[in-house]
Amino acid sequence: MARVELAVIDDSPAVGLQALDELWFQVSGTVCNLRCRHCFISCAPDNHSHWFMTREQVRRALDDSVALGVKEYYFTGGEPFMNREMEEILADTLELGPATVLTNATLILPRRARKLAELAASSPYSLELRVSLDGITREMNDAIRGEGAFDRCLEGIRNLVAEGFLPIITCMRSWPEEETVRYLEGFRKLLAGVGYHRPRIKILPPLLMGEEARRTRGYEDTERVTRRMMDGFDASQLLCSRARLVTATGVQACPILLESPSARVGDTLEEAARTPARLKESACFTCYLSGAICSNTGSGVGGEL
Repeated sequence: MARVELAVIDDSPAVGLQALDELWFQVSGTVCNLRCRHCFISCAPDNHSHWFMTREQVRRALDDSVALGVKEYYFTGGEPFMNREMEEILADTLELGPATVLTNATLILPRRARKLAELAASSPYSLELRVSLDGITREMNDAIRGEGAFDRCLEGIRNLVAEGFLPIITCMRSWPEEETVRYLEGFRKLLAGVGYHRPRIKILPPLLMGEEARRTRGYEDTERVTRRMMDGFDASQLLCSRARLVTATGVQACPILLESPSARVGDTLEEAARTPARLKESACFTCYLSGAICSNTGSGVGGEL
């Protein structure tokens, strides 16, 4: 494995890009059909601080990504399927490599699930769906994601499974860590009820920013990555050593730090590939402790249960 270059910018440690393996797109900006009480970038129907990306904008970045050796593509938001060009964007992407969409599944009706299955079948590359579900009961999930979200999400999962998908079910851990095994069993039973046996489950640590900071607490001043902490640390465990996030207005170091000026690494992918990622934000501390939590293969994947 190539060595990840470490640097110091404004007294903060910084990580150079080892290789641009993953390219992320903030394809629906901060616009979402839900208003979740734990959303780390406070996405909502009326949050227009970052707007939708057009198919043309994504296509330009996809074209640029080929020369940079990108191996896989991720689409996030907001809710990606609020972007009316999402299926066309995926068709373009699946010509070049594997794609993953992070979704709350509430907009995945049978017709859309069939269309996604057709896209997957016509490509030599895989199409993954990461579905956010934050509770094993209606009461637990909807207290975080809003009334009705639980039933609509389960229906979306049911539609995906019916079309042959094995979605990665993603949940923010809102319980004591020692109870995780019990909750994983609860998810297994719940998902079996919609026809999803041996599910793939990814449990994520909470990110104490945005709405989650208001719901529970924000980061303490001591919860930051220091230069000393990086001594001997394998920086390849951090997503910013191998990924960048493209938005409608520029490129950020990672999908968690959409709103952070310190995480802006350029106007273009070429510029972003040359610019180290500053570990200045407290959210970097969570990644330092837990690994690349955003990737499909990062820390937190529970595997088949």
